[in-house]
Amino acid sequence: MTLTAVTKTQTDPVIRDALDVGQRVFGENRVQEAQAHWATLRAEVPDLELRLIGPLQTNKVADAVALFDVIETVDRPKLAEALAVETGKHGRALRVLVQVNTGEEPQKAGVLPSDADALIEKARALGLKVEGLMCIPPVDEAPGLHFALLRKIARRNGLSVLSMGMSDDFDVAIRFGATHVRLGSALFGERKPA
Repeated sequence: MTLTAVTKTQTDPVIRDALDVGQRVFGENRVQEAQAHWATLRAEVPDLELRLIGPLQTNKVADAVALFDVIETVDRPKLAEALAVETGKHGRALRVLVQVNTGEEPQKAGVLPSDADALIEKARALGLKVEGLMCIPPVDEAPGLHFALLRKIARRNGLSVLSMGMSDDFDVAIRFGATHVRLGSALFGERKPA
């Protein structure tokens, strides 16, 4: 299992401390914040893996492709198309996860579970390297049901990566087969104001 350290709103000294103890996989919510944190550090730490775990607007695709190793939040065909065009310019296959809105919450990003198979198929057809799925369960519901649903969709599509579980529910996610957990406050304490 992989621990993704979520460094949004953390200071550079805090991030350097994590690097000093061997953490190499980091998640960021916003492209611009990530650029500020990692522009210099990326060159200093060659085995670093940066994962975009927040929603991505199509106007930020070029910057995201240039900086991140993995985009975990592919949630609509238009975004998949923009990512495919941009990765084509860079001559590389982009590793992505499809974000599934398992709770079908209107305020959250993510493809609806009923549309996930079609988006996975489209992203693959566009040449994106779809490694797995990601979800963020509703805060007022038992997360296990959502993790089980994500695992079912992944299995149906032959996907092995499940990015699920955050600081409050990672233990449940692990029981349901998470391959990646995204921890921020559990590692760094409560978030600093942005």
